[in-house]
Amino acid sequence: MFAAEKLTTNFLYMKNILPVALLLGVAVSLTSCATIITGTKDKISFTSSPEGAKVIHKGIEKCITPCTAEIPRSLSKQMVTFEKEGYNSKEMKLTKTFNPVTLVNIVLGGAIGVGIDAATGSLTKYSPKAYTVELEAKQ
Repeated sequence: MFAAEKLTTNFLYMKNILPVALLLGVAVSLTSCATIITGTKDKISFTSSPEGAKVIHKGIEKCITPCTAEIPRSLSKQMVTFEKEGYNSKEMKLTKTFNPVTLVNIVLGGAIGVGIDAATGSLTKYSPKAYTVELEAKQ
């Protein structure tokens, strides 16, 4: 009889643990919502007058205008440089706004998720998604 009681107790214990484990699994999967839902990069369009300028971000050529490039999100200041032979280079700051998807983490109490979103830059998103620059000819 002792073995049957132990088996019943183990079954009831597992029956009560399963919903808690599932709830924990869902909560963990919902952390870092902004990173999962909106990603860690934004597609940004660049145009220049005249066309054909290199768009450089963090020392890496991303594209030649007119173009669209994926720029990784970051909490730090992000700059792009437009370069074209015979013209002065022009640097432009990419502006950002708060990513409202991050609020899901705050509401659900996902401090870990907010930390992940901060580390990946997904707390913010680039806005606007298009930049135009007028390059000046060298004298």
